[in-house]
Parts: sequence; C-alpha cells; structure tokens
Amino acid sequence: MSEARQYVQVEKHPWPPFVPAGAELIFLGTFPPPGNRWGMDFFYPNRTNDFWKVMGLIFEGSTAAFYDAESRSFRLDAIKRMLVDRHIAMGDTAVEVRRLRGNASDKFLEIVRSIDLDATVASIPDLKAIVTTGEKAASVIARLTGTQIPPTGGFEPWTTGDGRELRLYRMPSTSRAYPLAVEKKAEYYRNMFNELGILH
Repeated sequence: MSEARQYVQVEKHPWPPFVPAGAELIFLGTFPPPGNRWGMDFFYPNRTNDFWKVMGLIFEGSTAAFYDAESRSFRLDAIKRMLVDRHIAMGDTAVEVRRLRGNASDKFLEIVRSIDLDATVASIPDLKAIVTTGEKAASVIARLTGTQIPPTGGFEPWTTGDGRELRLYRMPSTSRAYPLAVEKKAEYYRNMFNELGILH
C-alpha cells in the first residue's frame, strides 16, 4: 500500500441491504456516492444517476415517476412500495471503501471489504438472480463466485454452496458517465425483468 493511500479514510456503507419478503432479485451496485450528492438516504441516491429513471420508465411509464424535480429529492415511499410489490432487493458489492480521488467514480474506488455474498444469498430464500449495475460491481461478483463476467445485458449461471441455481446478470451502468440514453438502458433492464418473470 502506498503511503498516500494509507491515509485515505476508510468509508463504511451507510445502509444495510433492503430485502422485502419474497425477494426474487437483488440489485448490487458498487457503493453510494459522497453524501453531498444524495437526494435521499437509499440506494442510487445521486440525483444525476439514471437508475430510478430507468425503474420509473419500466414500472410506471415515466422517467419522472420516482423523482420530485421541484424539491430535488426522490419519492422514497413510492420507490419502496414498488420494490416490495415487485419483490426486488437492493444492496451493493462493497461494504468498506477508500475514495482515492474523493469522488463517486468507480475507477478511483478501492474496495477494502466486499459484501458477504454467501450470507446475503442465504438470507433471501426465493432469490433467482443477482443483478450488477456496471463493470466494477460485475467484476466483484465474478471474483466472489468464480464465474466469468457476463456480457452487458447477459448473465452467467452460478450454483451456490447449498445447491441453488442463480443467474448473475450484468446490466449497463446507470451513471451519467456511461454514454447510453436512458431509454436504451431501460431496454436492457426490461429484457432482464421479462426473462425473470418480474414484469407481468
């Protein structure tokens, strides 16, 4: 470890995973951005991130369904209702990190401690799929499971230690830095939801 890196503060994840009863899918990103970018105390809190726009487009027909532009904040109650109704859990692949440049970029995020994937999966008995958003999260899950990183929009099969057959999906990043229109990102996510029977 370089001397400069040694003095970068280790940051702990601010929330536990959100796991509604009967969850069949868990989204795993990398780690929340710095707090000054939050529009709520929940996953994907960055006002400029496309994640909740994608979810709004798919489940409510509008990119604005889960965001109040006037107050510049997310509609967290509506988000949680949708997640409960659709049996979707939320988490991240990193539990402790160092921000080597002090920003939200995955490129300069050093993961100090990863999610306990086996314990997480064991706590979600109806789980069918782990869905990563972006390359870094996908690489962490591939390392933890000993699988290949899936192509964007695709999945790799994974058999858990207790014999469960899961799919490990890799979706396009919803960061604004990823150069793809919200509608195009939503197509990838919609296809995945259809394959898992979550859209009906």
